[in-house]
Amino acid sequence: MSELVTGDAVVLGLRPARLPSRALALAIDMAVVWTAYLSVSVGLGIATASLDEAAVMAISVASFLLVLVGAPIAVETLTHGRSLGKMACGLRVVRDDGGPIRFRHALVRGAVGGVEILMTFGVVACIASLVSERGRRLGDVFAGTLVVRERVAAGRVGAVPPPPPWLVGRFAGLDLSGVPDGLWLAIRQYLTRMGQLDPQVGAAMAERLAGDLAARTGAPAPREVPAAAYLAAVVNERQGRDVRRGFGGAGAFGAGVASGAGAAGDAGVIGGGAAPPAAAPGAAPPAPGAGAAPSGAAPPAPGAGAAPSGAAPGQGGVRAGAGAEAGGSSSRTGFAPPA
Repeated sequence: MSELVTGDAVVLGLRPARLPSRALALAIDMAVVWTAYLSVSVGLGIATASLDEAAVMAISVASFLLVLVGAPIAVETLTHGRSLGKMACGLRVVRDDGGPIRFRHALVRGAVGGVEILMTFGVVACIASLVSERGRRLGDVFAGTLVVRERVAAGRVGAVPPPPPWLVGRFAGLDLSGVPDGLWLAIRQYLTRMGQLDPQVGAAMAERLAGDLAARTGAPAPREVPAAAYLAAVVNERQGRDVRRGFGGAGAFGAGVASGAGAAGDAGVIGGGAAPPAAAPGAAPPAPGAGAAPSGAAPPAPGAGAAPSGAAPGQGGVRAGAGAEAGGSSSRTGFAPPA
């Protein structure tokens, strides 16, 4: 991730903010900061009315530095590059490689901004932003930062292309817990915009991202797999894990449905009678019509298979079934069962 060059990072997803939007954000920030500074100055002037002139001057300088210079530095550090004006205009300060800024970046920006914005009323900052190809002022140049647009139209964001079918599920055993969100974002941005890149630049970017991803996962990337296909397969694996984690009850629901279906099948078997016995492993299937009565045979005498008058309901059917089974057995084997 640290090897990403500025130009590639900008092509991938960093949209530099231009002068009008930056000027509007700066105007909002200056209005808030100057309002706070005037309020603090009035309060300090009332509180220090009894002090001598030197003490009042020292307090005034300290309040100027703390409110007009220190407050923007603290806000950008705590919000990772988003002041009130930048939030309103959809802007953010990031590093040249696309990462979030830290205190040292905000300190350099604030210190240089005190000269090019406060002391020259923003004239130097406007000239530097107009001259710079990416709209950077002197504070951005010295701090190694860039102001980018965060609000992008939804239609311009492409979907991550799926991996080749022969790579789906191949990286199911990778440990993805050590991959930072910034690297995932860079990989997704590359995959959604790799068709817009120069082939050589895109191949070099894919190799860098694949190397960073392999270093985070602890498993080297397969040499026979192209870098772009490897990235797409790993991103697909991560998305699959997120889906399974988000819908973790789906497996239990499916198991419940299967058990319910099995219970319903068992109930049907129990209610409809015993299941037919399984055939012996080596036994040949019976010939068609082996147990059936001949076509010319006389029908059974009336009442022959009826149950006795004192028998319980259903016994006649059971005995009739037993007799038919015995007849079929004797016709198949040639041995009559004992009476």
